[in-house]
Amino acid sequence: MDENITKYLLDLVPEDKEWIKDLKKQAEADRVPIMDTIGIEFLLQLIRLHKPNRILEIGTAIGYSALRMLEANPEGEIVTIEKDDNRYNQAIENINKRNKHTNIQVIHGDALEELEKLLNQGEKFNCIFIDAAKGQYQRFFELSSPLLQDNGIIITDNVLFRGYVAEPNFDHPRYKKMVEKIRSYNAWLMNHPDYTTTILPIGDGVAVSYKV
Repeated sequence: MDENITKYLLDLVPEDKEWIKDLKKQAEADRVPIMDTIGIEFLLQLIRLHKPNRILEIGTAIGYSALRMLEANPEGEIVTIEKDDNRYNQAIENINKRNKHTNIQVIHGDALEELEKLLNQGEKFNCIFIDAAKGQYQRFFELSSPLLQDNGIIITDNVLFRGYVAEPNFDHPRYKKMVEKIRSYNAWLMNHPDYTTTILPIGDGVAVSYKV
């Protein structure tokens, strides 16, 4: 998105509450990636419109997006999965600090394994948010799709990956394979027979997939 437009939109967003500012500072200090302001505002509007009573999040980090999604739908329930030990502990602390542990369940484990457990337990969700290891996006989608109820939505963040996916001759040695995987995921997602998907240039790129 054009920098001037981004700045304009950021200036329009109301000032964050203190607890949100604190989480953003924590994420910045610990170099934990969280959804950018424009992206999270879009996500929250989707939650307000869709009103999912159960949300599954893949990639808790410090609990920022889970707490924000709950703020958008206070009566909802969120199950979120985090593999990293430190981030899991930070998320638990942040969620407890907000006294939201009854609405947000944090699962400590590898999402590829935990998703299968949730399926075996017969769990169902109205909304799934994928924001974890980008190289595993397609596998996350495949494993979580059976958990989604009809007319549910799956939201995937970072699908434009800094705009690199749009560069035809992108050849950065550090990111080349990642870009190839995200391109492959986007193409696969847009042609999935069970979903209608829109990819929007919001934040780092957001894909919204509606289960038909």
